[in-house]
Amino acid sequence: MLKKRGQKGFTLIELLIVIAIIGILAAIAIPMYRAQTIKARLTEVTNGMSNIASAVAAYYQETEEFPSAGSKTNIQSSLGVSLTQLGKMSAASVASGVISCTITGISTEVDSSTLILTPTTAADGSIAWGWSGTIKDAFRPK
Repeated sequence: MLKKRGQKGFTLIELLIVIAIIGILAAIAIPMYRAQTIKARLTEVTNGMSNIASAVAAYYQETEEFPSAGSKTNIQSSLGVSLTQLGKMSAASVASGVISCTITGISTEVDSSTLILTPTTAADGSIAWGWSGTIKDAFRPK
């Protein structure tokens, strides 16, 4: 009498379908991971700029004028914010309260881009800050 054998293992079609699914997921996940990695590295720059913004706001509250400082060294001497340890910010300046910096050492997608933080004063003396610059919109802080 013939004995019926049970199927063991996977067929070639099943294996190819699994490989195709993994390939599709990888094609979606890798670019998203890369974008999140760049955003995480940009936090050093945005935090440094936020510290400068706090100093600019304090200066404005005391003098009712926005300060100007042309370099990282001038920012430290006039506003008291040290930026020497920030390696991702190659240059920074403040011109009439507008803070701008040049990004370096993060990724080719954002290196040499500028990030600008612009103040807007309200009638009650409060300051609202807005982000702009040549950096891609996907990486610009909200």
